[in-house]
Amino acid sequence: MTSSPLPPRVAVAYSGGRDSTALVHATLVTARELGLSVVAMHVNHCLSAHADAWERHCRHQCARWAADGLPLSFAASRLRSQPQPGDSIEGWARRERYAALKRLAQRHEAELVLIAHHRRDQAETLILQALRSAGVAGLSGMPRIIEREGLRWARPWLDKPRSAIETYVQSQGLAYIDDDSNSDERYARNRLRQRVWPALEQAFPDAELALAAAATWAQQATACLDEVAADDLAAIAGDRGLMLPGLQALSVARRVNALRAWLRRQTGRAPPASLITRLSEELFGDGSASWPLAGGLLRRYRGQLSWQGASRGVQAEPSLESTLGIRRAGTYRLPGWGGCLRAVRVKEGGVPLAWLAQVELRERSGGESFQAGIGRPARSLKKQFQSAEVPGWLRAGPLVYSGGQLVFVPGLGIDARVIGLPGQPQVTLTWESHGPA
Repeated sequence: MTSSPLPPRVAVAYSGGRDSTALVHATLVTARELGLSVVAMHVNHCLSAHADAWERHCRHQCARWAADGLPLSFAASRLRSQPQPGDSIEGWARRERYAALKRLAQRHEAELVLIAHHRRDQAETLILQALRSAGVAGLSGMPRIIEREGLRWARPWLDKPRSAIETYVQSQGLAYIDDDSNSDERYARNRLRQRVWPALEQAFPDAELALAAAATWAQQATACLDEVAADDLAAIAGDRGLMLPGLQALSVARRVNALRAWLRRQTGRAPPASLITRLSEELFGDGSASWPLAGGLLRRYRGQLSWQGASRGVQAEPSLESTLGIRRAGTYRLPGWGGCLRAVRVKEGGVPLAWLAQVELRERSGGESFQAGIGRPARSLKKQFQSAEVPGWLRAGPLVYSGGQLVFVPGLGIDARVIGLPGQPQVTLTWESHGPA
């Protein structure tokens, strides 16, 4: 007698919170009717003092459901890495969580992974992306279904209001975890939920529905832009690279759209907005030039743009340094940024050395403001660069922050808001780029 094959398996991301608890339970009810099995996948981020207790809760809850005859197994992954200095904890946790979920799903031979995001999550994502100056793709929010590396990721409740999930949890008497970090306003999404959303919903009762609908429109616009880019690239992109005369002949909007799509094809990831801005200013110059990108090198040579990754024989560019300690005058080399910061002692007009003992180095992300002189208004970097007539190649380099305050901008100098008082040990900063390789 031969054993029957295992039924198809569906995976559900299970944090133990209200939404994922409801999704696991609802999936189990349906799976039992369809003859499917379910694996609840839990990722222990090891960030909270309660993380191990949350994992035990999820494990015991799944054991109780399985004992009731529901077709469920439990799998957990414990993250071993830690956020690096300068990392966004939210971004790090999201990246590592999805990587762990992928490994668990593959280990348990599940080709479909369900995630419990709902309509409120989609609306919040659109707001946060807009505040980060995201483009149309960012404003698209989260896709309902996406395929990556042989796995389908689905959000079946993306059009369901949060209230419907709360009602389901109450009607089924489901126990769930209340994560205390959800009230920590250091995280952008929590600030939005605690401070902004109640007022927004009171002023605009249909905000959740309207914003989620806007994300859907942005998804359709993104798909349309992708189709336009595909048509343009079919005419100007080949095996050797991107033909720059053909790119330059496009309208500015189509040119940027095609360039962004081509770079994404080469590297497998969306290019940073700062690079697109820089290339728009520098790409159509004379001679050869190069720009570091995604562990490789983007090269302009004889009217063509090509990208070579490290695996194709180009030495990988150093990663961008995110922190630096400046405790005295001197030269501080930053290979990842392609240059060095020079700190020179001055008697006045500089930044106090005490401000520079631990600074953050960041790329331009949009929305930064700079005060060019005492008593003058703070204005956006773009306007300040234009006003000072700073050429594109002098704008490269890191923005220097201390305690969240912008201190120094290459091409502009010290922000007037951090200029020291007479008698304080001060330095002025300059950025020197090594230039293209």
